[in-house]
Amino acid sequence: MSRFQPLRFQLSLLPYSLLWLLALPLVLARLVWRARRQAGYLDHVSERFGSYQVRAPGPVIWLHAVSVGETRAAEPLVRAMLERWPEHTVVLTHMTPTGREASAALFANESRVLRAYLPYDLGFLATRFLRHFRPDFGIIMETELWPNLLASCHRHQVPVLLANARLSERSARRYARFAALIRPTFGVLSAIGAQTAADAARLGALGARRISITGNIKFDIDPPPEALPLACQFRDRIGARPVILAASTREGEEAALLAAFVRHAEPHTLLALVPRHPQRFTEVEALAHAAGLKVQRRSDNAPLAPDTQVWLGDSMGEMFAYYATADVALIGGSWLPFGGQNPIEACAIGVPVLIGPHTFNFQAVAEDAVNVGAARRYADVNAAMHAAVELLADAPGRNAMNEAGRGFAAVNRGATARTLELLNDMNA
Repeated sequence: MSRFQPLRFQLSLLPYSLLWLLALPLVLARLVWRARRQAGYLDHVSERFGSYQVRAPGPVIWLHAVSVGETRAAEPLVRAMLERWPEHTVVLTHMTPTGREASAALFANESRVLRAYLPYDLGFLATRFLRHFRPDFGIIMETELWPNLLASCHRHQVPVLLANARLSERSARRYARFAALIRPTFGVLSAIGAQTAADAARLGALGARRISITGNIKFDIDPPPEALPLACQFRDRIGARPVILAASTREGEEAALLAAFVRHAEPHTLLALVPRHPQRFTEVEALAHAAGLKVQRRSDNAPLAPDTQVWLGDSMGEMFAYYATADVALIGGSWLPFGGQNPIEACAIGVPVLIGPHTFNFQAVAEDAVNVGAARRYADVNAAMHAAVELLADAPGRNAMNEAGRGFAAVNRGATARTLELLNDMNA
């Protein structure tokens, strides 16, 4: 690894860094604004400026996972690295409180996993982070590019792997507008493990090098040991009622889902509604009441009353249990242009998956799941809810989708091992 950055990269970082400095008061104001709904945003604020209390006792592997989805995706890789490098501590960095909380839950019994916030992307803050933790190497999950951070890693001779990398056509077009900054940023990465050939091609067109196709690590996620017993508890509370799950829903989707449920569902059917973001639980409960539906919360830990129509999943880290409880699952984030949510967990559990038209964040996975019969795509929530109700009465159809989903998840496993090989080669 060369000691200094190319002059062109250095020059491109100047206006980028200036914009960061000018925007910093707004960034802090947004942090305070978000804390009104999620108080955790005001915890550990000093870490966002490169000041840390926690310190690793020995050599460090650093892995960055922005929020909940990336953190859960990283779990198989973290566990594989702990086994491969038994003397190392893994420092997981995040940008959101929910990502940090997911990390704490996933690795609650693992003393060799620490967590912190990544500092804002200014060169001197990145340098403070690197000098404090002194990682032997770093991994960034999916496609979270921080130019100053990567430039600092290059200067401090810290090799970095972009793992489980994905890049939608929409994101590629957006990055291409800033080619003078993005191309050298991709260029300083030591290696890239892309999810698909299409992702690899889009990354290569933006200047990325040393790209391997490793697959999607999310296929390697196993249900936590407590998930299936918890699903049995859920079923005991629900009874024999059929369950339609609306999973990881986003703002603007719930009202349409609730209206479609009222329109199509039989009286004894239960809608399990799990919003993506915990700060919206109360808001979504109010929407259900406004639709004239009786609601109970999962956090009540009580059997469901016979006349309860909506069960609000106001918990974190229990999605596998919700999927295992459901008869049919509608995946949120796909009914409005949010880009969709990952359907792999639902497929692995073996529950029929219904998705909307907006899946550009998981396009390849969504298309493959549809092609093998594990998922079906619908133009809107109303059509999907009608199809979900029909599937409840079609046991053979549900069973076929269940088996297709399990097979789809099983055949795509192995990305963690391939990513570990990249890390071995990178550190050889």
